[in-house]
Amino acid sequence: VQLQASGGGNVQPGGSLRLSCAPSGSTLGYYAVGWFRQTPGKEREGVSCISPDDGSTWYADSVKGRFTISRDNAKNTVYLQMISLEPEDTGVYYCASSTMFSRQSTRYDRWGQGTLVTVSS
Repeated sequence: VQLQASGGGNVQPGGSLRLSCAPSGSTLGYYAVGWFRQTPGKEREGVSCISPDDGSTWYADSVKGRFTISRDNAKNTVYLQMISLEPEDTGVYYCASSTMFSRQSTRYDRWGQGTLVTVSS
């Protein structure tokens, strides 16, 4: 599964964005999907993930209550709705797929190109 993340952009603090993750040439519904972000000088960190079957989700403490992950299998897309964005949310956001529902990036074996989110006034 090759993935493409989109939806990033520049937004002011308190603003919202919705990121999308779509595969090319395959069905995403069979896989867990995770969102990760990376900022220069920091390690890649897990943001959220969603299971393929029962819709179980996980969120990093830093985004709980502000980010919502969801999947639309009919559209073969996973979304990350982000509200109340903070400057600390700035980074390149990547989506990835795995056969295992996990918050660990090492469990994900298919990664897409990232999309840049910049939160700044």
